Amino acid sequence: MSNRVPDESALQHLIAEIAASTPRPHHAGLLAATARLIPDYPYRFALTRGGWYRSGGIIHANGERVADKLEDWVTEELADCGDDLGEFMDRHADSELHATRHNGRTHYFVAPYGPNPTDFLQLEVEEMQEVLDRRLWNAAAPPLDAEELIEPVKPASVPAQPVGASYYRFRRLTDLRQVASRLRGPVGGTPAFLRFVQEWAGSHSGQGKHFSEHWIVALREQHDRYNNMVLSATPISRHARALKPFHWDNALRGLDAANQIRAFDRAAGYTGAWYFHLVAGGLTPRDLAFATMQDIESGYGYLGDLETQLLRGWLREPYSV
Repeated sequence: MSNRVPDESALQHLIAEIAASTPRPHHAGLLAATARLIPDYPYRFALTRGGWYRSGGIIHANGERVADKLEDWVTEELADCGDDLGEFMDRHADSELHATRHNGRTHYFVAPYGPNPTDFLQLEVEEMQEVLDRRLWNAAAPPLDAEELIEPVKPASVPAQPVGASYYRFRRLTDLRQVASRLRGPVGGTPAFLRFVQEWAGSHSGQGKHFSEHWIVALREQHDRYNNMVLSATPISRHARALKPFHWDNALRGLDAANQIRAFDRAAGYTGAWYFHLVAGGLTPRDLAFATMQDIESGYGYLGDLETQLLRGWLREPYSV
């Protein structure tokens, strides 16, 4: 299996170019850098996921920086005070110290290179900006230990004013075909993600645009109970925010159910979207799957053969990913 991810030297150049690029709408500079360094695989923007942050540093109220890393600074200062929290607070009582945080978003870019669902590269780039978070401690509820200095239960929050300009940081570049080869399922079973993409490839959905036109893949590595590293892959819809959930109740049958399925597929842009959002993301209620099969068995068939086959397989062995 050829490796489409750049070698270490080229990857370091890419990481440096991304860090040097200034965040702009549509990410033109970043995409230009990837096109120059990885010309064989043109990347396209796919999706942004946000709502996360990382701990920042320490600054004075006048904006003067004290430290880049809050936890390291608190640990060192407390050690210098003999781990005496009272002495630490006395030392810095007049300093008006503020903690910052780095607000983050992750941008996903995709580059298909083959017809199969996992035949694409996925580039993940973080965009972060340091902002004010809180006063270092809340005078009305003083910290009892170092942990409360670093992560207070009742923080003295301040408006999240920017401390610096937003910036890019490389997170990961992945060949999804290689990811698929590393996934492990239950004994004698298929990993849920592999079943998902296999069903996609055999459906009408897989006969249209590439899988990466509709989905990105959230990757996670964690240790199992035996301390082995386990990789998981979860498909994330690129268009979920534009899709309306079903107006579903247990009495919905026949024409009303058919119309909602067709409307959902039209909004998603491909046939069978209702099924894949049953398996991933949960926008399609499970009760709809059972009700639809009851309609089919009653002679009211509003699904195509491929969709009916997918539904029968899911009802025999339900799964989610």
